[in-house]
Amino acid sequence: MGMKTILCYGDSNTWGADPATGGRFDRFTRWAGVMRGILNADCPPSDPEYWVVEEGQNGRTTCRDDPVEPGRNGLAYIQTILESHKPLDLVIVFLGTNDLKVRFAPTAQDIARGAQRVVAAAQNSGTGIDGKAPKTLMIVPAPVARLSYFKETFAGSEEISKKLAARYRQYAAEIGSEFLDAGSVIVSSDLDGIHLDRDQHKKLGEAIAEKVKTMLG
Repeated sequence: MGMKTILCYGDSNTWGADPATGGRFDRFTRWAGVMRGILNADCPPSDPEYWVVEEGQNGRTTCRDDPVEPGRNGLAYIQTILESHKPLDLVIVFLGTNDLKVRFAPTAQDIARGAQRVVAAAQNSGTGIDGKAPKTLMIVPAPVARLSYFKETFAGSEEISKKLAARYRQYAAEIGSEFLDAGSVIVSSDLDGIHLDRDQHKKLGEAIAEKVKTMLG
């Protein structure tokens, strides 16, 4: 069957931001690394069954141009990234947290539509096997927890974030994408409110690995 390639397209929670230090978790701690380890558990290191590409960027939005932090529009850059890693068996889109910033005047519907646009772009990219559509998995971020130094940037985001799961589920179904509610598996860190602690990366990686097995196994 050959090695399967998975692209993980996300923001700082895919990059691996550590809420305790402001640094980055190592590649084995990040959820994508946890997933990779599980998927390749029965393979020799030199011959993995799954190749996992981690494409996380701090501050990345779904489809919004950030006037403060430019160059982070997920929709604007996804085609280039998809083409650089094709052919792809699966594209995992895990975005939406940064769209909660108060400067975007966010609503749950708008954020979910933005995520849907990114997933649809992957489906229509022609970067799957033999130029077909790659499979897609749309992940909704866990609700925002207790905000600390992000309190001003994400003011009012707690209640909006709780409404995202229902919208993401609906919009994923509309375009035939698989869906995962991260909030059903993990919680955001109370250290900063938006990032994931080490143990939550492990839980998320395990949950996504099980989902991937059903999609590509």
